[in-house]
Amino acid sequence: MSDDTIRLVTIGRIIRRRGRLLTLLALLGALAGYGTSLLVPPRYTTSASVLLPGVWGERELLTQTQVATSSVVLDRVAAGLGGTGPGAGELRERVRAEAANGNIIKISGTAGTPEGAQRLSDLVAREFVGFATRIVGDEADPEAAARLQALRQTVARTGRRVTELAEAAGPGKSVESVQTRTELAKLNTSLQGAMDKLEQAAPTAGKANLVVMGAAVRPEGETPPTRAQLVAAGALLFFLLAVVGHLAAARVSRRLRTEQEVAAALDAAVLGTVDVPGERSGRREEGRGPGAWLRRPLGLDVRWDVPVPYASGGEAGRLVRYRRVCARLRDRSPGGGRLLVVVPEGDATARRAAGLLAAEAVADAGGPPPRVVEVPVDGPMVPDREDECGALVVLGAGAWTAAELAGVAEACADAGHELVGVVLAGLVKARPERSSGRAAVPARPASDETAEAAR
Repeated sequence: MSDDTIRLVTIGRIIRRRGRLLTLLALLGALAGYGTSLLVPPRYTTSASVLLPGVWGERELLTQTQVATSSVVLDRVAAGLGGTGPGAGELRERVRAEAANGNIIKISGTAGTPEGAQRLSDLVAREFVGFATRIVGDEADPEAAARLQALRQTVARTGRRVTELAEAAGPGKSVESVQTRTELAKLNTSLQGAMDKLEQAAPTAGKANLVVMGAAVRPEGETPPTRAQLVAAGALLFFLLAVVGHLAAARVSRRLRTEQEVAAALDAAVLGTVDVPGERSGRREEGRGPGAWLRRPLGLDVRWDVPVPYASGGEAGRLVRYRRVCARLRDRSPGGGRLLVVVPEGDATARRAAGLLAAEAVADAGGPPPRVVEVPVDGPMVPDREDECGALVVLGAGAWTAAELAGVAEACADAGHELVGVVLAGLVKARPERSSGRAAVPARPASDETAEAAR
């Protein structure tokens, strides 16, 4: 797994084999999200729009948005909300202003209730309009306004005089009168256009009449994140963290999977790989150690990172594999003595394979049945050599690390047993077959008591 590419099938395997654990963690995440929603009060947000008539530049609009959220405006809003309302410092976090298209300032207010959000937005908009209008009025120059008004009156008198001259030029029967009337009309038009441009170029022209475009709409729903969103986010977060944790644990796993790695760790040759049919009932071996009562309900007593068992080739194919392993064992121990079969404790697949291998060895050779022993990998202890001609290690592929297997090999050497080989056991899906007339191979491993009885 450490060198494999993470594929969707791997994630699907995690979900299938750790479904109970993932469901429990998702529920815990949902509870965490619900608890967070209790700490975070609900919020409602609405907005009011203010129209700025006239010609405004982008920088001027940005300045107006800063004015709308300035401390002067927010202080007035806090005073308007009363003593029980939030202060200007808190309002700065709950009020936001931004420039929209069409010279519109959009002022948004956030409160704990829909009515509070609506009232806050409307109040900020009114105070902003009043303050901005007051600023424009204060900045206006009285002398410049008087001169502009005098210029308007002069232009109006000039326009009337030009009209009188045009009427005095005659009804336009001669060429000269027509040209005179045309020139006077152009002069009147030019004077009016120049006056319009002068009014538009005035610093405060058309910019003092800010308009609030109606009351803010009362919000109907909470502002995200809502309680439902927090609950869903907590469940999803815990679920993803659990999946990522499984993948990370598989990435750093040091369990040996290939025959070459197992042979190098035990310093013995791999005699073959045998199949162990899986149980249709799905019954698991009883867990051991502390926490076993919790691992079984959560499905932690079955490893998820082992491949899905492939379909069995049938009982005949399995028997062929066992016979070939037995033949290699006879070649490696020509004396025909008794064999010690060592199985790591907790490896249910290897224990069943050892029992099937012992039964097949007795059926084919007819000699003394092998002695099957389980050895704990934490502190391996192998029985001392009696009349055994060697030791055979049977283990499940991908279940043990190099250090654990090295400890088993050292325990065999300390007990005086010579390793004759290693057999890997793999789980397969059993399928029903017609009876072939041969006695069925026993599914349970041969224990020491059954071996003594056979002798």
